[in-house]
Amino acid sequence: MTTIADKVAVVTGAASGIGRALALGLADRGARLALADVNATGLAETVDLVAATGTEVQARHLDVSDRADVETYAGEVRAHFGVVHQLYNNAGIAGISGTILETDWAVFERVLAVNLWGVLHGTKAFLPHLIASGDGHLINISSLNGFMAQGELGPYCTSKFGVRGFTETLRIEMLAANLPVRVTVVHPGGVRTNIANAALERARERGEEITEDRVQRTAFYNERFLRLPPERAADIIVRGVEANRGRVLVGNDARLTDLAVRLLPRHYPDLSVRILRRLLVPRQRRGPAPSG
Repeated sequence: MTTIADKVAVVTGAASGIGRALALGLADRGARLALADVNATGLAETVDLVAATGTEVQARHLDVSDRADVETYAGEVRAHFGVVHQLYNNAGIAGISGTILETDWAVFERVLAVNLWGVLHGTKAFLPHLIASGDGHLINISSLNGFMAQGELGPYCTSKFGVRGFTETLRIEMLAANLPVRVTVVHPGGVRTNIANAALERARERGEEITEDRVQRTAFYNERFLRLPPERAADIIVRGVEANRGRVLVGNDARLTDLAVRLLPRHYPDLSVRILRRLLVPRQRRGPAPSG
């Protein structure tokens, strides 16, 4: 078993959602925390919540796509606490929904910069410190879309498949070299976070056309797919870490989808299209979701 009490744990993407829930869950278990996010306001709110529990916490604004800054940050955390035991590479964005044919290169570049390169940056910067701790654990957050592709989510699926492959490779390397770092890849299903709304808001800020279909699609995902409370997701993740699991599936949808992909690897793309059409058509006929 991996213990949490008195361990120094780093959580990226800690301003909201799973990241905030992880911070609070780890605090409840007695960890000392280093929290980072690009959202300074949300990060400050998380710090206040964590500090109220009496937990030692350090926080810093951080864009995980900035390699040099992540490397600097790793040194700062090590200098502050003297050791780093656990790293939760959680920061991620959804990007913009659309077919690969429609999607601009800029969208691919930004989603991969955060979701994939952010994980690579954090891992490479902190791994020497995790090894030096003698009791390290690296946790990389992939997605249900890290083992199941989905139409109109090309950049996101590409990034999350990449996180899975990178993490599983590293786990093999740590085992082969007998180094004191356990490695876990996490595949959450639909968690009740702001990831879909944030993607829509970023599109508005860039002045992109926001169609009614796109607004309804976002509302549909929020209502039908993003349903698991982040606190429950975080608890599943931390319990998986405590049990030294190399792979953690979060939510019934992740478990069922994993089973379907394993049983029907050639046919699941066709099934995915059929299921999505059946779900979307009734939604479109009903019109916009009620407000309030």
